[in-house]
Amino acid sequence: MRRNLRRFSKMNHLEKQSVGSSHQSTEIKPFHIDVPQADLDELRDRLTRTRWPDALAGVGWDYGIPVEYLKELAEYWRSEYDWRKHESLLNQFPQFTTNIDGQNIHFLHVRSPEPSAMPLIITHGWPGSIVEFMDIIGPLTDPRAHGGNPEDAFHVVIPSLPGFGFSGPTTEVGWNIGRVARAWAELMRRLGYERYGAQGGDTGALVSPMLGRFAPDCVIGVHANGLTTFPSGDPAESINLTEIERERYDKLTGQSFESSGYAIIQSTRPQTLAYGLTDSPVGQLAWIVEKFKEWTDPIANLPEDAVDLDHLLTNVTLYWLTGTAGSSARIYKEEAKSWGMPAQRSTVPTGVAVFPNDISIRGIVEREHNVVHWSEFNSGGHFAAMEVPDLFIKDIRKFFGQLR
Repeated sequence: MRRNLRRFSKMNHLEKQSVGSSHQSTEIKPFHIDVPQADLDELRDRLTRTRWPDALAGVGWDYGIPVEYLKELAEYWRSEYDWRKHESLLNQFPQFTTNIDGQNIHFLHVRSPEPSAMPLIITHGWPGSIVEFMDIIGPLTDPRAHGGNPEDAFHVVIPSLPGFGFSGPTTEVGWNIGRVARAWAELMRRLGYERYGAQGGDTGALVSPMLGRFAPDCVIGVHANGLTTFPSGDPAESINLTEIERERYDKLTGQSFESSGYAIIQSTRPQTLAYGLTDSPVGQLAWIVEKFKEWTDPIANLPEDAVDLDHLLTNVTLYWLTGTAGSSARIYKEEAKSWGMPAQRSTVPTGVAVFPNDISIRGIVEREHNVVHWSEFNSGGHFAAMEVPDLFIKDIRKFFGQLR
């Protein structure tokens, strides 16, 4: 990794707290983002000196992200985007780090002013980050101040996945979904939460149910968006599907060559990929923005039509500044051997929010999950917390409202 995460943190040692005891330090340390100006200057310099590839005319997005579009985006990133503004916005939320199972874990911990609030751990995926949830933290933790019912309040914990962002790179093999779930259980224990909910999308939609399987006595319920269970091969699963379910089933069983290319690379050669993405900010930009184009609301013409452009660039910048392109991809490599394998059925009450482009089929999902809540939405997409935060918040409240 090119940069030392300590350089981004200013810690008040008087605020440090030690929770529990073991051979491994369980200390929880306050964390403050403070990116060295030299790193921001270097980013702008590299963007200025980009070596651009050639491109075919008239092919749109069929061969990947169009060069003219990316040039405009890169220039905005270089000359207009203000990291300091968004760094300040992120620093409005209390942040901490702790070491779990030998791995640095960075997380936001925002407690609600409501004494009866439910603890909730929220997990992002790739190519997301804690940035995805900036617009939902306030309404979830303090609904009274946002026109909501105070009975719907949550104490929110939002970790950066191992290998992502300020959690820094993983330093050993084995950080798969199960290990992350166990780390989350330990994190919530250290924070003093004995009973809590879990929410997740993308990779988080794997981690959160796994957390429920690992700690069913602690997890009140699991809410997930983008939750996918693959067909078992039993022909009966494909009978009596609705038209939209049939489309999703065909995607699940077909998984087109084009749409799975990024996952194949990250699950086989993440280290080789890392050299280009860690050395070229435009390479990192293209790798992430293309996924936002493909996975956001299908009615959006461009990624910034679905999500706020500055939030999107904050997400990309976080990957760049922490040098975690390769380490974040490693979770695909660690988990690839389990792809398509059946999972133990969870007994934890589960709520599923399905947004456009999601391929969740209730009858198949129920094979592995105790589904008690199912919502289908006509707007939004894979990054629901960024695209349609109001719908996302409402569904979380509705699901957990029946479990309080």
